[in-house]
Amino acid sequence: MKLVSFAISGRTSYGIVSGKDIIDLGLRWGERFPTLRSAIAGGAFAKLATELSDAAVDFPITSVTLLPPIPDPDKIICVGLNYKDHAAESGSKIPDYPAVFTRLTNTLVGHVSPMICPKVSGDFDYEGELALIVGTPGRHIAERDALAHVFAYSCFNDGSIRDYQFKHSLAAGKNFVATGGFGPWLVTADEIPDPSQLTLSTRINGVTLQHKKTSDMIFDVPAIIAYLSTWTELIAGDVITTGTPEGVGFSRKPPLWLKPGDSVEVDISGIGVLRNPVVGE
Repeated sequence: MKLVSFAISGRTSYGIVSGKDIIDLGLRWGERFPTLRSAIAGGAFAKLATELSDAAVDFPITSVTLLPPIPDPDKIICVGLNYKDHAAESGSKIPDYPAVFTRLTNTLVGHVSPMICPKVSGDFDYEGELALIVGTPGRHIAERDALAHVFAYSCFNDGSIRDYQFKHSLAAGKNFVATGGFGPWLVTADEIPDPSQLTLSTRINGVTLQHKKTSDMIFDVPAIIAYLSTWTELIAGDVITTGTPEGVGFSRKPPLWLKPGDSVEVDISGIGVLRNPVVGE
């Protein structure tokens, strides 16, 4: 099942992608579950599956503005240096534990919405990543049980302002407004039983610059969930990004920075293609 959050005619909603159309669940479930996050937390997709069996589509997907699939997560937790070759190109040692940082909600943009190159820097880099969305809450989750806590997967572009990241702080470099592409939708975990068997590619203006199997992660999805849950409670709708492979812009000679007019695509097998134009602030 593919799920989206969107805006149409001055309101926001969420729904199911059916071919090239959308079934608007906000119209049907809005009083009980006003957002996709609340529907996930309330177990709506298990409890109310019968309501969806004969639902008619409401409008074409081309008529809506796609939002980040979870526009209002409680937490956005990101894992860095999670592919050996990316750690090497960064000049970093292989971490003993997942290297984590957090993002703010206002850094997120949905599919085909612009990622903004800030006016204070031209060192705007791309990082294609697999994202997962928590469904079942938990603390101290064992690796063997971790995948049962995943509701869905999506594509993510962890856009990074490198001079601020390296000269100021990781938090600053990763949290400029509208620098994180997220989408185009969620694909529920029942359609991706093994997230370690996906292929991730990142393209700039049609040129492939990153291409890797997710099996090359240092810490796989169960290990990430188990580790994070040792120090925070994971709740429904939390977004966890799992790191980027080698091929990022700052490691190239000369560096390859995103600039206004560029188009960035993150393509993950079994999920789809997240596309964002780049504009100047």
